Parts: sequence; C-alpha cells; structure tokens
Amino acid sequence: MNRIALVTGASSGIGEATVRQLLADGYAVYAAARRAERMTALGAAGARIVTLDVTDDVTINATIRRIENEAGRLDVLVNNAGYGAYGALEDVPLDEARRQFEVNLFGAARLIQLALPMMRAQRSGRVVNVTSIGGKGWEPFGSWYHATKFALEGLSDCLRLEVKPFGIDVIVVEPGAIRTEWGGIAHESLLRRSGESAYAPYARRHARMFEWAAGTNMASPPEVVAHTISRAVAARRPRTRYATGGGAGMFLALNRLLSDRMQDRLMWRFSQAER
Repeated sequence: MNRIALVTGASSGIGEATVRQLLADGYAVYAAARRAERMTALGAAGARIVTLDVTDDVTINATIRRIENEAGRLDVLVNNAGYGAYGALEDVPLDEARRQFEVNLFGAARLIQLALPMMRAQRSGRVVNVTSIGGKGWEPFGSWYHATKFALEGLSDCLRLEVKPFGIDVIVVEPGAIRTEWGGIAHESLLRRSGESAYAPYARRHARMFEWAAGTNMASPPEVVAHTISRAVAARRPRTRYATGGGAGMFLALNRLLSDRMQDRLMWRFSQAER
C-alpha cells in the first residue's frame, strides 16, 4: 500500500524539492499550491496536483476531502507554505501582518485540524511543520515574519503532546539560509515598506544583506531541506526538531549560548555591515 503525503507550497523551492524527494521515496504525493500552472513538471513526475490557497477554507476542505475520497488515509502532512514580508513594525500595515499569519500559521493549523481525524483513525501519521531558524532568533525588520515562526514552533510543541496518544508524531524542521524565492520577496517587501521611511538607511543596509547572502555559498539548495524531511518522516522515532541548511546549526548554537543583548549586538552589526 502506498504511503500518502500532502506537501503545501509545492510550486517552488523547498516544497517542490520535497515533493520530488517523497516521490523518490515511494510516496503517493499530493502537491499543493496556489499556482497550479507552475507544478506541471511535478505532475509529469507522478505527483497529484492540487490547487490550494492556505488562506481559503474552501480549498483547504476540498483538498482534505479529495485525499480522503481517493486514498482513504494520510501518512505525512508537510506544512511548508509560507513567505516573509519584511519592514519596520511601524511601517507594515496590519492587514499585511494578518495575511502573513494567515499563510504562515493559520493555514497550517487548519490543515492539521482537518487531517487529524484520518491520522487518528489509522493510529499513525507524521505532521511536519517547516518553521525557520527565525522561529528561535530575531533580526531587525522581520518582526511579523519571526512572530509567525515563533508561533508555529509553539503550536507544534503543544500539538505534539496532544496527538501522542494516537500514534501521531509532530516534527519541526528549521531551515537556515536556503536558495529559494524567499529572499527576493523579503528584499522587495523591506524596500517597499521601509526603504523611504524614517528607517530607510538601516532598512536599505539590511536589504543588501539579503542580496549578499543569496550570492554566497552560505545558502543551501532546497534539496537539503527535502532530504532532512525525508529522513525525519522515515525515522522510527523522529526527533522533535531538525535544523538544516545554510548556517542553521551554528545560528541555533549561538542562540543557546549568547545572552539576548549579545545576540542583539551581533545581529545588528551583521545587518548593518557595509557590503
């Protein structure tokens, strides 16, 4: 019997790489994203294409009902859909902040709510929530993005205890710097919101940090994260957290060792370095 997986945010980056990896691992994979036209190659590779907007409850319900009707089970849910809209807290409209929570947190939570009955009935399942090293640390101009990732980490910890009696595991994957569209979106949104505001000189230097990071070897390809997810869902007893990709291990080690004030100084210097 094929194991069944659902991967959100599958049209590019980590999501696309994860779909390909799980297909190679023998899963029947539902690849879900808003931009179905960008998943043609995944369909040709054997994925089942799903048009899913994680801010739209109608498409969320339809996705889970389709899996239930076609497969009758769900073994792995990978909540990968997310984005980073940057800007000084003062400059970002609350509507944009709410949308980031809808995509990065509430969409994942709703999918989990609807997937759990199938997993409870089969007494097994793996929920993989892709957060970020940004769910443990911080930086200027990323308040709303980091808030969503901190929240998803906390949600995952509570959920892990709730579903343990039903044989369901909750796994957090914390990527570091990854070569995807994420950096370009963060760069553009930061300049749009704060590039001409009172925060402009600092925001522009921080935006150059995104450009610099994309052009170095620090960032890992998304396949690194996909391989980590593959190992985690295959493990007999998976760890609760997997840090993976460019600089993730080092960043989280410093987070544990340094005081908040020391991290503030280090991050500000890194953010504002001339490049």
